[in-house]
Amino acid sequence: METDPVELEPAVPDRPSPDEVRAYYAAQPAPLVAATGIVLDSRGRVLVLTTSYKPDLELPGGTVEDTETPEQGLARELGEELDLHAPVGRLLAVDSRPPGTLGRSLIVHVHLVGPLTAEQASGFSFPDGEITEARWLPPEEACEALPARIAPRLRAGLAALHAGSFAHLVDGVPQPGSPAGLDPARRAALGHSGVLDAASHRANRPKALTAASVLFTDAEDRILLVRPSYGSTRRWQLPGGGIDSDLGETPRAAARREVQEELGLDLPPGRLLAVNWSHKAGRPARIRFLYDGGVLDARTLARIRLDPAELLAWRTVPRTELRDLVKGALRRQIDASLTARTTRTGPLELHAGRPAD
Repeated sequence: METDPVELEPAVPDRPSPDEVRAYYAAQPAPLVAATGIVLDSRGRVLVLTTSYKPDLELPGGTVEDTETPEQGLARELGEELDLHAPVGRLLAVDSRPPGTLGRSLIVHVHLVGPLTAEQASGFSFPDGEITEARWLPPEEACEALPARIAPRLRAGLAALHAGSFAHLVDGVPQPGSPAGLDPARRAALGHSGVLDAASHRANRPKALTAASVLFTDAEDRILLVRPSYGSTRRWQLPGGGIDSDLGETPRAAARREVQEELGLDLPPGRLLAVNWSHKAGRPARIRFLYDGGVLDARTLARIRLDPAELLAWRTVPRTELRDLVKGALRRQIDASLTARTTRTGPLELHAGRPAD
């Protein structure tokens, strides 16, 4: 008797259960993961610890356990070691170390914690007994006091903090193309050597922060200043702010946007009066474009509406009172810009408010 052929479906292997998947990954060789905190106080000092189990000083932190993230592990260690409950901040550096005496490679995440308030900085206790002393040291002293395996992480992490960047280390050594942590001379040499790939070359290049400000005066030649609600609120500034260059914003467009956001006035900037370049060692250079905002009459000044998230107050001041209200570099920029406006010269090239020549 003839029968129709039966088509057999190909066998499908059994899918592993979730427990089997977890067991598989748990059995794989993997590096140890640790999380370290660069804990700062309001004076910029670094917290270093003396432990009951090692002769050398340590930074806060420890091994990440079970299913923790590095941030969670560091937060737990801060609570257990110091009874400190503070948010774990941004990632500053990652250090990868080859297998040592434990036979496992190690990946260390270095995070910023703080700056702590005065109350937090003086309120440590040592619940688990692993820590016997906590001390605040200036950054350079902390780097000198820490052992050779830890100090490079602190140096690179602080460099990344000041540069607003990130450091990539292997066994404590900043790698070519690391955005932060490299000695400036070494960075320059690598940049000119031609050995870096395009991506590493871009990451290796020094960075600059750009801003745009607008110089307004009133009918009596007084300068319009604003007092920010963030940073140093004791110092007054010109209206303006950072340029959103990653969004394609130009300096002129940024100046107009910032004035509208801060003061509620939609006024197109006038001509460019000056470009100022300033630099502090270990920090990105800062470039400020200064535009002429013209003379504001009483009706326009009355229409000013501050954004409370950005500004606390505004005022107009005579040129003779600038010294007591703004930093010296900004005062020099304002003076130079006022001169360029009056004499119809410029744009001026300024370095920290002084003419470049």
